[in-house]
Amino acid sequence: MVAVSASRIGQALLPAPRGPVSEELVDAVRADSAHAPAHVRVPDDVDPWSDDVQLALTVCHELHYRGWVDAGRDCEWDPVVIAARVRLEEAFLDAVEQECPPSAEGRTADAELGALASSVPTGASEFLRRHGTESEFADYFAVRSLYHLKEADPHAWAIPRLRGQAKAAFVAVEFDEYGAGHGDRVHQELFADLLSAMGLNDAYLGYLSTAPALALAPVNLMSCLGLRRSRRGATVGHFAATEVTSPLGSARLLAGLERIGAPEEARRFYREHVEADAVHELVMRDQVVAPLLADEPSLEDDVLFGIAALQVVEDRLESALLDAWNSGASLTGV
Repeated sequence: MVAVSASRIGQALLPAPRGPVSEELVDAVRADSAHAPAHVRVPDDVDPWSDDVQLALTVCHELHYRGWVDAGRDCEWDPVVIAARVRLEEAFLDAVEQECPPSAEGRTADAELGALASSVPTGASEFLRRHGTESEFADYFAVRSLYHLKEADPHAWAIPRLRGQAKAAFVAVEFDEYGAGHGDRVHQELFADLLSAMGLNDAYLGYLSTAPALALAPVNLMSCLGLRRSRRGATVGHFAATEVTSPLGSARLLAGLERIGAPEEARRFYREHVEADAVHELVMRDQVVAPLLADEPSLEDDVLFGIAALQVVEDRLESALLDAWNSGASLTGV
């Protein structure tokens, strides 16, 4: 068992801004009550995929998770911060939707999830399985740490927005994500153990300062959807698509780690996902998505959006990772 380091416990410090919007938001969160700003400017022409906007969203969203250790006040529901967050989220969600392929007439969420489950292996996990070096695995883990060290939390926002069988099964899957009552098996802790075993920084948001916008976007998408009751269908679709694609992707990463002789503590995280998520895939499709849509058929388009949106942000990130590795570079600088 990997010992828990002091660095992985507690909150993170506010990051250095990457542009005018993130600078204003960092200043707004750091300000005490006497100096809180009256507004934060969000220009109409912001680039939703930019480092500035994605970091600004992260600063806003983190207030709803562990928060920032150097925040000047409790500003989780500060109306100025919320107003800026909503504008940024709407710009980002619009940009994601523009890249989602149009759904074919009559295409269902179950059909989309079935297609994902049978898709041909490509992307970063297949590259790492076949060719990945220890440094490329380290780059991948640094990128993924932004999500995996809060794994299950973004999707958990959907729980109070569901009912009946969909809620019960959704909670059952989340229960496994949270270690089924065992603190050392919480997936967040298993990934921190992986980072430690590979000699990497296991601190919460430890790689935020070096992670580019494309690494922040997948987590920001989950938070954008999860924090909005009106997008509960998309949160369910996103979670279902995550569980459907996880077993095969985790199996490829586990094979790659075995190939390079990684420590058992590093392999444990993906071994857990190979075993658990194969069951979760069926639960999400048959016991969450199906009853949700039987109960609220009007949510089908939103579920489909969640499935497609996951692929949009993941495809962008995986392309950037592959481009970096094929040129002998690193996306995060580790």
